[in-house]
Amino acid sequence: MEIQKIILFYGFTPIEDPQAIQLWQKTLAESLNLKGRILISTHGINGTLGGDMSALKKYVKQTKSYPGFKKIDFKWSDARGDDFPRLMVKVRDEIVSFGAPEEIKVDKNGVIGGGTHLTPEQVNELVAARGDEVVFFDGRNAFEAKVGKFKNAVVPNTRTTHDFIKEIESGKYDHLKDKPVVSYCTGGIRCEVLSVLMKNRGFNEVYQIKGGIVRYGEKYADKELWEGSLYVFDNRMVTDFSIDTVTIGICERCGTSAKEFYNCSNLRCRELTLLCDSCSAEYKVEDCKHTLGKTRHSVPSA
Repeated sequence: MEIQKIILFYGFTPIEDPQAIQLWQKTLAESLNLKGRILISTHGINGTLGGDMSALKKYVKQTKSYPGFKKIDFKWSDARGDDFPRLMVKVRDEIVSFGAPEEIKVDKNGVIGGGTHLTPEQVNELVAARGDEVVFFDGRNAFEAKVGKFKNAVVPNTRTTHDFIKEIESGKYDHLKDKPVVSYCTGGIRCEVLSVLMKNRGFNEVYQIKGGIVRYGEKYADKELWEGSLYVFDNRMVTDFSIDTVTIGICERCGTSAKEFYNCSNLRCRELTLLCDSCSAEYKVEDCKHTLGKTRHSVPSA
């Protein structure tokens, strides 16, 4: 069996005919037997795909042939081969759903008016220069931070990306508006949008990590400002950057260390629960909150 890989990618660029791009992308991915999800809008493309390494290389080459996608940063990770159940290619109003498509403007260089992009090295330089003044602001759903986050990060109370506007307009974070705020998320896409929304609401010094947690973890693993595991959007659910990864998650049943999420098997519930190995094996009560099976969880994009 050929080596299996997963690619995570996005590109903000004006697309006049999203339906045409959808048809092209669906045909291309199907021809290469790739599975995963691709979202397309007038703002650009956002995708996560898994399959044979050789097939993914062909996909990347063909996708970069489209002028607007030429500069996309494709992030690679190891896979098992069963990480996605199917292929989905959809046209949406937003390629990451904050519920504010009218606030996002793009040109050939990407999102207009977002936060300043920092490389992983520049993130560390900013912290070295300004110390505790720097605030890390988690741009993911709150449950993702249970297994990994930047040290001392602010984790908003969000179940989905649609909750962020309400959160940043609530007044809870007004004291951060004149501080250097580094927004972060899995691969960087959510912060492209979140940084715009924050700046539009009075946050004066907003940064985002170029390539997100993925690129930071590839550079520094567990030796600098990141701690714990990374939640990912496929059947793996969680991945580590090194063998030195510290488990920061707490089992929601017994309070011991845990890093595995389990998805309620009741489709009306589908709540993720963080459990240790012992509790996941024992926790089989008929109530929907306790009927657990490790399955894929439907979540918004990275």
